[in-house]
Amino acid sequence: MPVLVVKDGPGPGTQVPSQLQRIPIPLLSPTSDCTGKTVKGRVVHKGPLVSMGEDNYVLKTVIQEVDSQQNMSLEHSSINIILFGVLAKDYSESVSQGDMLLVTGFSVGNSPTAQKDKLHACNLQLAGDDAWMYVWPSTVSLRASVPRKITSPASTEVTKAVKVVKYTYVPLSDLKPGVVVNVYAVVTFFKQPFRTKGTDYCSTLKITDQSNQKVGCTIFCDKLEEHPKIFKMGDIIRLHRVKTQLFNGAISLLTSHGFSVVTFDGMVGSPVVPRTSSESFKFGEEDCQVVEALRTWAANQSLVPAQPCVPLSAVQPKTYFDLTCQLLAKAPVDSSCTLLKVWDGSKCPHPLLDVFVEPNTLEGCPTLSKDMANLTANVLVYDNHVEVARQFKPGSYLRIYNLHAVPGASRLPSNDSGQSDQTGHLGFHLHGGTSYGRGLRVLPEDSPDILDLKKILETFSESDINDSSMFEVWSTPPESFGTAPDEIATERTCDHTVEQVSLAEVKSRSPPQVFHVQVQLKSYQPQRLYQSLKLFCHKCKTIRDVPDDVTVEGLFSEAQKDVGPCNNGYWTLVLPLPREPPSESPSQTLTLLMSSQLMGNGKAQELIFLMGATLEETCRIASAYSNIVPVTSPQGTMTPLDLSAPFLFRGTKRYYGCKQCSQLKVGESLGEGVEVWDEKSVADALGVQLLQYGLLMKLELQDGTGFLEALLWRDAESFFHVSAEDAAADQEAQDRVQETMDRLCPPGSSTAERPWMDLCLSAYTVEENGQRRACYQICHTGTRGTNPHTHPHATPRDT
Repeated sequence: MPVLVVKDGPGPGTQVPSQLQRIPIPLLSPTSDCTGKTVKGRVVHKGPLVSMGEDNYVLKTVIQEVDSQQNMSLEHSSINIILFGVLAKDYSESVSQGDMLLVTGFSVGNSPTAQKDKLHACNLQLAGDDAWMYVWPSTVSLRASVPRKITSPASTEVTKAVKVVKYTYVPLSDLKPGVVVNVYAVVTFFKQPFRTKGTDYCSTLKITDQSNQKVGCTIFCDKLEEHPKIFKMGDIIRLHRVKTQLFNGAISLLTSHGFSVVTFDGMVGSPVVPRTSSESFKFGEEDCQVVEALRTWAANQSLVPAQPCVPLSAVQPKTYFDLTCQLLAKAPVDSSCTLLKVWDGSKCPHPLLDVFVEPNTLEGCPTLSKDMANLTANVLVYDNHVEVARQFKPGSYLRIYNLHAVPGASRLPSNDSGQSDQTGHLGFHLHGGTSYGRGLRVLPEDSPDILDLKKILETFSESDINDSSMFEVWSTPPESFGTAPDEIATERTCDHTVEQVSLAEVKSRSPPQVFHVQVQLKSYQPQRLYQSLKLFCHKCKTIRDVPDDVTVEGLFSEAQKDVGPCNNGYWTLVLPLPREPPSESPSQTLTLLMSSQLMGNGKAQELIFLMGATLEETCRIASAYSNIVPVTSPQGTMTPLDLSAPFLFRGTKRYYGCKQCSQLKVGESLGEGVEVWDEKSVADALGVQLLQYGLLMKLELQDGTGFLEALLWRDAESFFHVSAEDAAADQEAQDRVQETMDRLCPPGSSTAERPWMDLCLSAYTVEENGQRRACYQICHTGTRGTNPHTHPHATPRDT
């Protein structure tokens, strides 16, 4: 059962028997006659050697038909091979990924993993004395080569020779689904790699070439460093062995076995330097010419932004921008936020936010001159970007994508000291998620993108950087926002005639009771106030979180897979859907459905059903119509989306339904007798149990006699003078809630500086795990000094 390895050139050894006939991988089937047949292909995957006992081994490998890159799909041209016994051990020691392999003496069986790995429906099994394998190492020419049997890896004599491989590159306009190809292209959009739910990292790209075809590409790699090193739109990318697939009517690319990638700077005139983590790759004069041609074409097509990054000196409030900068210091804020102190040598025209952190938490150089203090920007990095940011080393050069300039950003999560209200100061936030390419990465020292930045920063002398006067600026909190101790920040609105008591007395009495107390706010949760928004069902009394845009977008994407012809008597208008950016699924269509009954009443535009749109497109359309209901059509029947997603869009507002209590119905007889279409009438017409927005917070109160935790839920809207429904759709309403909490619990303030509150507390009992305990809720209370906001909606009530 030998493994035979080829050496270059003529010489002694066993020739491949001439009577053997080669059978192409795509033609293999369980009924194939394997006698006197061989199968040949390149090793694209080599699994681990598994020991089942003494001299009992199993190993799985995958080979691919050598000419499959041009005209064969991966599903038919790549096949699993299962090796048994000593043959598996010999293979493990002698064969590497990329080698050419010829096998004989095999049997063909059905592959149990075909549905999962998308390879050939069969597999090859090799065991026993009749199984032979001939191997051409990837460093050996296939011409004039003779196989030679080896007895051990130590005796292998392989003459090193450069293998000349000619790669064929396919224009994006010529791509066909189901094949493995090589392409050169210009990057028009990209997202930084992010961790999937498994062990891989995923990154997405949009690319184009001289054929003007726009194609999406999804890349999965085990290691972060194996992803394409793309620094800006307009970079050139070379992809080897990517599989084409049809998704939503458009061709896209996906990594396959043997995938490799090389990128280049896209700027005309810059050196053509390959960027890759691969230790061996082919790059010659012909590749250089292709890169230069793509650069010139992209520049003439205006594909490369004129100003890919914005310096701090040109930043405007409320904008999103890319920033190239140097990292001076960093510090953790909490588990979901990290502070980066950066500069680019320019001065922002707006006052910048001061962020206090404990000096012993800063990593890097916290000491700059006073002149340079005004050049330092504090960047707050959130959620999935924290893991990446914590690996950065001070002194490295960064590019931060989709950074948000937030005016009046005076808040930090879990910041209990050293932070004052800085209304009008500009803060920089890198929000969570990967929308719009949001992310950050380190730029290499030799990157053309940082040459100008280095020259600017070098104008500041080393003595400036070591000036200890800046230490005080970063480690000393600004003046705290204070409120006179005798000022009362809230007022009770109830008619209860009860005496004011201390928290200690409240805790000593048994519920149910109502109390009047005068207290201060010690802390509150959640610190990120958008997390206080909840959805409440009056019928089953359940409360759930409001899903984020990433979750909702995923539900919309899933719904698009079920889009098909809808035959239910509705008037239908099918429109070609222009994509933004235009590279996404250009053949996708948008379907508008209107009730024939409403059309007869002249109210067709008051309720529109929308099929085939993304979340972003739905929001744009909703801004022009009163009521937009996103639907799908599995098996030709129109139905609303999964109720985890909004069932109705009204302008900027979204409405959700209860999965448990809704009984969905969409029929021709729609809304009989309805005079005005609003969220309630639409919900009734569709059989949806409407969920109501609410605000839920936990406040820790103190008064000198003790501490007490109380919920703010039932009367939260009247407390903040803000509708929870408005807070879900309007940033201004969210800011009013935050401003109120900053006034009641000023960041960095001491107990003496916090205002007092007159509250009405309702005490009640709940049962958990068979035990009853007292709980408290703030009710019949409103804040002073804010503009009341009228909200017509009912307030969620406790049960």
